[in-house]
Amino acid sequence: RYVCERTSQNNEQQQQHQRTHIDSGMMVASNGSSVINGNAISGHMITLNIHVPHDNIIQPMQFDVQMLVGDVCRSIQGHLPITINHDPSEFGLFVNDVQHPSRSYWLDSSRPLNYYALKTGDNVDYRNKYRTLKIRLLDGTVRTILVDDSLIVAQLMVYICTKFGIANYDEYSIVYDLDADDASSVKTATLRRERSLQRTDKKMEELRKKCHTDDDTLWLDHSKTLRQQDIHEQSTVILRRKYFCSDTNIDQRDPVQLNLLYVQ
Repeated sequence: RYVCERTSQNNEQQQQHQRTHIDSGMMVASNGSSVINGNAISGHMITLNIHVPHDNIIQPMQFDVQMLVGDVCRSIQGHLPITINHDPSEFGLFVNDVQHPSRSYWLDSSRPLNYYALKTGDNVDYRNKYRTLKIRLLDGTVRTILVDDSLIVAQLMVYICTKFGIANYDEYSIVYDLDADDASSVKTATLRRERSLQRTDKKMEELRKKCHTDDDTLWLDHSKTLRQQDIHEQSTVILRRKYFCSDTNIDQRDPVQLNLLYVQ
């Protein structure tokens, strides 16, 4: 432990000494409060079981509840024997609900831990935020791209449209590809087929209630993540134009936009 003294002078030339201890990258003051990046925080601690799926590591670690999630990630990177050669900016903290995957969620790196309903003993994954997403165009072409699983659909549309060379991303969205779900259901074993179809019908009905439009198009909610809407890595979504404010926004030299508009 390293001990440092900070001296301050007032108008009466009095000196006040405050002793602090630096431990594991965090400064803990003698009054029990903590200092991270120069900011004092509460001193109330929480112990989380940090799970690194790639290395099969589960390690209890203690943090101040007012630590930012980004600082927690840096602490994990510095203290756990992570063997994977990774870009730290692509990793984050993930609360995995095994029984209800759609309730799983990523922790925002700019939020403090006490923003979330975490308690001592909870399991939190340290994992890659990027996942694959299958996107089908209206001409039948299917492309698979990597997307940030922690972003909501509104944020993803900027990246997706840029990837496809579409400038007016605010007029486009993605919808559930129910045909792909039906095809996967047909491939199931005979004994399970009826049960699978029942589940598919139930899922379709629930989706229609959540995302109903005049033409029964099942648009994804732009305020939620893919995971919150049960879009897993095997799912396929369709890229479509949602808002037809003005077709003059379409660049006539852009074959991608012209073809999408023509087919739709």
